[in-house]
Amino acid sequence: MSGEIRETYHAALSHDLVDVPEDAHLVGVVRRPMGWFGAEIDENRPDLGPPEDLLEETKAAAERMETEGFDETPAHNLSWEETDFEARYREYLESSPAAQAELDDLAAMVEAGETVVLVCYEGDDKRCHRRILQEVLEERVSR
Repeated sequence: MSGEIRETYHAALSHDLVDVPEDAHLVGVVRRPMGWFGAEIDENRPDLGPPEDLLEETKAAAERMETEGFDETPAHNLSWEETDFEARYREYLESSPAAQAELDDLAAMVEAGETVVLVCYEGDDKRCHRRILQEVLEERVSR
């Protein structure tokens, strides 16, 4: 019996905007958790967050775009294209032994029947690594 992999963001949990099964395991996947982040999750696995250099480069690109007149969300989303975020994050997940170990562990939980919910900060209107992570984890479970 296989479990389920879902994703959501912190504010959706804290404001009851999303339904998650009561027995779901809420896994933060952020590199730099804020102090309040832990209140809504069971644990955080920072090795599944994007690497620091990619985070910094993407943030700098978004900030530059905002100074050029873009609103925050479009700047955020466009910065992903400029930094080749998705490909670089996938490459990180494939090449990092720590990320691989975390993926193996989460896959085992799902294969054992647990519902795992990946949680980070970005709302549904912004591109977010947790969706990529969900795809990667789903592929791993279906092998």
